[in-house]
Amino acid sequence: MSNNWTFGRTLAAGFAAVLALNLAAGVIALVGLRSVVASKDRVISVDSQLEIKTQQLLTARSDRGGALRGYLFTGDKTYRDDTLAGSATFDALLAEIGHLVHTTKGKQLLAQVTTSATASRGVIDQLLAVMDKNPTHEEAVAEFRKVQQLKIPLRADLAAFSTYEHQLALAGVKESNRTANRDISLIIAVLAGTVVLTTLLAAVLTRNLRRRIGSAVGEVQSSSTELQTTANQQAVGAMEQATAMSEISTTINELLVSSRQITDSARRVAGAADLTATAGRSGTSTVASAQQSMTEIRHQVDVIVNHMLELGDKSQRIGAVLDIVSELSEQTNILAINSTIEAAGAGESGKRFAVVADEIRKLADRVAESTKEIRDLIDVIRGAVNTTVMATEIGSKAVDAGTAQFAGVASSFEEIVGLVTTTTEAAREIELSTKQQTTAVEQVNFAVANVTQTTKETETSSTQTLQTASQLTELSTKLRRLVEPATTG
Repeated sequence: MSNNWTFGRTLAAGFAAVLALNLAAGVIALVGLRSVVASKDRVISVDSQLEIKTQQLLTARSDRGGALRGYLFTGDKTYRDDTLAGSATFDALLAEIGHLVHTTKGKQLLAQVTTSATASRGVIDQLLAVMDKNPTHEEAVAEFRKVQQLKIPLRADLAAFSTYEHQLALAGVKESNRTANRDISLIIAVLAGTVVLTTLLAAVLTRNLRRRIGSAVGEVQSSSTELQTTANQQAVGAMEQATAMSEISTTINELLVSSRQITDSARRVAGAADLTATAGRSGTSTVASAQQSMTEIRHQVDVIVNHMLELGDKSQRIGAVLDIVSELSEQTNILAINSTIEAAGAGESGKRFAVVADEIRKLADRVAESTKEIRDLIDVIRGAVNTTVMATEIGSKAVDAGTAQFAGVASSFEEIVGLVTTTTEAAREIELSTKQQTTAVEQVNFAVANVTQTTKETETSSTQTLQTASQLTELSTKLRRLVEPATTG
């Protein structure tokens, strides 16, 4: 750094370097934060939506199967319309999922589901066409069995796709957490580097300024010593010193009053600093309690997340059980139809058995309707679980940020207490020093009152004083140039 630089330019360069380091750290922190937000947004907007749409697809398939069975057993056209509506809903959901799938394996599994769904849709349309022609019971049962045979691969493909998307959503959450941890580590490292570089820069600036000021002050001190020797030789009995002594006496009296006022002020500052230190210790204790409360909140948030994940897993298990119940209901319907046929063939002796078969079929229909209602409730529970997990994740990050802020506040309180303690000690030292100054000023005042006007000027000493004063003028100019920038004409 050039010695021609003023103090202002040197300090401005140091502050500019510190500002540049802080801006670099802020840019890196901003980039890391945007990376974490993008990863979380992908999990929320894509993977979670895919899992929800897949569950809705399973529900649409089940609803369509129930409506088809209702049309087969009752011949009611309402069930036929419900079947067509269920197929339309199924196709629409399949198209939406096709737009959301972004992995190669997911697209392959979705292609298998589409193939199975197309085959199942063709058989269902064929069954509806047969039913529209008022077929015999045997023809209807034969067509229904074709549908049942195609339901098995479709159900298996949907289950495989649903499992894959669920695992993909969990993997996305883990990946986003890893990204967040990596960015946090990077930000901490950058901040640590910024602190180290700032410390080194401050040390370099301090050493440079100390060297330059020390050199100038050394020259001033040397010249001042020479001036003092010369002044002692010529200023003992100067004629003008009488008036100066009178003014000095008045000034010393004023200084004595000021010293006493400073002593009183220093005593009041020490008292106020003691009260401030007590308040700072109380604030430190309060912040520590609040930080412990934030830690307990974080623990409770983690417990809630674990419970929500367990609830989602159990809802999936309930869905598997409902599939078994749905299959049992379908088999019961088939048995009821067969029983009705056998009862009709038995004539009068089979009427009572036909009544029982009809009641069994109605019971199977009620079971199918209850299964649908339970599945809807499970879908609602899954949606609520996903929403709760995402909300608790956000709450957990807010708790982490609050904990870090409390730690910073606690550190600041400790620094405040330390600074106030230092202030108290300094105020007491000032009080003691001003008392000593007051005593010294009283002695000087007494000595000045007894000084006589017996001075004699020496020509040789005056010449030496003039030369020394010229040297001091040059040194003062150098110091002014260091402190103030040179003006350009």
